[in-house]
Amino acid sequence: MLKKILLISFAVLFYLTNCKHDEKTNGPTPDPNPPPTQPDINNTFGFGVLKKLKGIWNGPVTSTTPLGGYPEWIVDFRPNSENQISAKNELDTLNDIFMSFFIAKYNNEYKVAFRNGGSFNAMKRVSYFLADSVSESTNSSFYRFSEILKGKKKAYTEVIFRADSLYVRSYTNKYNTLTSAAPHMSWSAKLQDSLSCQAAVTNFSFPKKTLTKDFTSTFASVTEAVYYSTSGPPAGDPYPETAQPYLGQTTTTYNYAATYTPVPSKKVFLVITTQPLFSGFTYNAANLKTRSRYVFLSASSASYTFNYMHPGTYYYYAFYDNDDNKTINSGDWISTVNTTFTLGAAGTTTTTTQINFTIP
Repeated sequence: MLKKILLISFAVLFYLTNCKHDEKTNGPTPDPNPPPTQPDINNTFGFGVLKKLKGIWNGPVTSTTPLGGYPEWIVDFRPNSENQISAKNELDTLNDIFMSFFIAKYNNEYKVAFRNGGSFNAMKRVSYFLADSVSESTNSSFYRFSEILKGKKKAYTEVIFRADSLYVRSYTNKYNTLTSAAPHMSWSAKLQDSLSCQAAVTNFSFPKKTLTKDFTSTFASVTEAVYYSTSGPPAGDPYPETAQPYLGQTTTTYNYAATYTPVPSKKVFLVITTQPLFSGFTYNAANLKTRSRYVFLSASSASYTFNYMHPGTYYYYAFYDNDDNKTINSGDWISTVNTTFTLGAAGTTTTTTQINFTIP
């Protein structure tokens, strides 16, 4: 019996001398070096933005760039994988933009990343951002994406949703010439159409909490997550447009009916919609809200290729801007046939139309 009591006493003494206590809680002190927490993709930071971006948006842009502002910017956001949503836009042959939001892993965390890249007067730039501030409520949602390595002082973008409105505000330190980021561009848009994206949403069961890109060691040898080029795609871009899944390419051409002779210095406006603009010769202006892609060309340019285009069925039109006001109105020439084409996943297609009617 004495031997048993001594053994119990020794065990208690061993515990008391080897277990640290917290004076405030009178309990064991937590291990100062706990094992690393494993990231959980189910807790992807900023995931809600993927759900809210779906659809065709349109609204005015204000900008501090030489391009200035313009009354309409139309963006067709659709899923191009189960964990990514993207949109490609062109203004003309020298200026375009490709935006995508996707799930990335970086610094042992899962966050939504924002890739913003394109051409500005034919010079190319691609920037990568990660969600670093999120606020979601019943009536509004706020997401901030900051440049991955230098953070807010380099560049950041705010994406805000309220009801059927989308606000995008971007800031930059203007190629490192400023000590902090200043306003660069602001876009205030309204949701125009939510049906055109549904086929892709259904196809991918979008969005899913799966990984698009692992950026764990991607930026180890660079000082900022921004890539530039004066000719061709920027070198080192970790997720170039050519690597984007699901998207296709459509080459468009047009010609003029025999009674129409264009002035080469004027512009032609090529427009692709998801709903027809004409019923016979009756113009349906309401379906302009389904514009998906468009570009301004010289009236002497007979073709244009729309790259990184979402699969789907479309309608194609050409407009000749006879009065040079960059608006389709009375006196301009248009194509009146609902030229239809279908683009498959990662496919290519061609389509053509004829400018054959003067708007009364």
